[in-house]
Amino acid sequence: MGGLTLGARGVRATARIVATPEGLPVLEGEGPLALRRTRARGPYHRVTVVGAMSAPLGGDRIGVEAEVRDGARLHVDSAAATIALPGREGERAHYDVRLAVGEGAELHWLPEQLISASGSDLAMRTRIDLAPGARLVYREEQVLGRHGEPPGTLATRLTVYRAGRPLLDQELAYGPGAPGGWDGAAVLDGHRAAGQLLFVSPELADNPAGARMLGDHAVLTPLAGPALLVTAVAPDARLLRHTLDDALRSHLATR
Repeated sequence: MGGLTLGARGVRATARIVATPEGLPVLEGEGPLALRRTRARGPYHRVTVVGAMSAPLGGDRIGVEAEVRDGARLHVDSAAATIALPGREGERAHYDVRLAVGEGAELHWLPEQLISASGSDLAMRTRIDLAPGARLVYREEQVLGRHGEPPGTLATRLTVYRAGRPLLDQELAYGPGAPGGWDGAAVLDGHRAAGQLLFVSPELADNPAGARMLGDHAVLTPLAGPALLVTAVAPDARLLRHTLDDALRSHLATR
């Protein structure tokens, strides 16, 4: 992992977490991404990502890497929402997340929302590699614009591999410059918050769920593997979180 770089075109920084059953041998934050060991519930190690400065700004390239080794359990959250802001030169910012979960290991990745502020341009890429016996609870939420403002440009891609095979590959784009129709009835239909929960667990292979609506603006979809995807839209961040929290509690209660 390279050190923090402050270049003419923005910050270059990567934070890194390694979890084992015994502890957190690697917990390294850089630049705008500080990592704090926080109190956990049950058998999990817990890490909270704390924003140490405004980021990502246009031109920044920041990232988080987490490796959950065989048999370990890790819960990662964040202290506040991440706000994508415009830079001075109008350049695109990049935020890359790489997660790896080993055999018999479990990761709960539950950060706060990503807010796409007016004038910003952010590309966010997340890659998750899972062992066959890994378990995952993954949440992501996007809020398009702060209160009363139009959204920035936001492009996201989430790719998930299990045992080296693709489980999910999804791209989304919102705001100025995004393909036409992103705000239409087939996508957001005027809503300003969108999110999803991904559950992966070997037990789902023996007890698959059927596709169904969860209220008026969320749907549960089984994937071609031991996984479920909950996708939701809402008028604002509060209602989106309420919908996803209900789905999360329901899933955890059945385990």
